[in-house]
Formats: sequence, C-alpha cells, structure tokens
Amino acid sequence: MGTPSNGAFRALADHTRREILRMLRGGPRTSGEIAARFDSSWPTISRHLAVLRDAGLVLAERKGQEIHYELNTSVFQDLVQYLMDWSNPAVGGRRRTLRRVTKEQGV
Repeated sequence: MGTPSNGAFRALADHTRREILRMLRGGPRTSGEIAARFDSSWPTISRHLAVLRDAGLVLAERKGQEIHYELNTSVFQDLVQYLMDWSNPAVGGRRRTLRRVTKEQGV
C-alpha cells in the first residue's frame, strides 16, 4: 500500500472538489459536464480539476476536443487503508483512548 500524498488530503479539503468526486462516482464525465453542474466560472472548475488530477484522485484522458475525468479508485483505496491503520493502533493488541488535556492540567 502506498502512503497518500499531502496533496490528496488538501484536495479533499475543498467542498467543490468533494462534489466533483461525488459526481464522478457515477462514472466518467467530460470537463464540460462537470463545469455545467456548478455556478463557478470555467477557469475555477478547471483549477479544481487540475488539483484533483495532480493529487492523483482523478484520471484525465483527452478524446478529441474533450477531456474525460474519472475516479482513480486505487488512490482512494490507499486513503481508506491509511485512515483505517490510524484507527487500529498496534499497542499491545488493545485500543488506546486518548484523554483530553485541558488548560487546568497545565497545557
């Protein structure tokens, strides 16, 4: 399993990019189809698509005049596995619960 890039987490931090990813769950879409679903300008959507592509979350393929985007599911599998590893710490086979530190405790 690969370790997800910081770019993948940054890309997921934006609401519009998450909406684009939700749209692509239904299958590949052209950049025009994606842009038509948003009130943002074409250059803004194009930048969002570039961030998603650079983070490896989507694959882009030019077909004539159009660019088709689709989810890169292997990167999502890596992200899920990475997060699952965080939820299962290997400390004596037990789950550790972190206690909340307050200002009164000197922090």
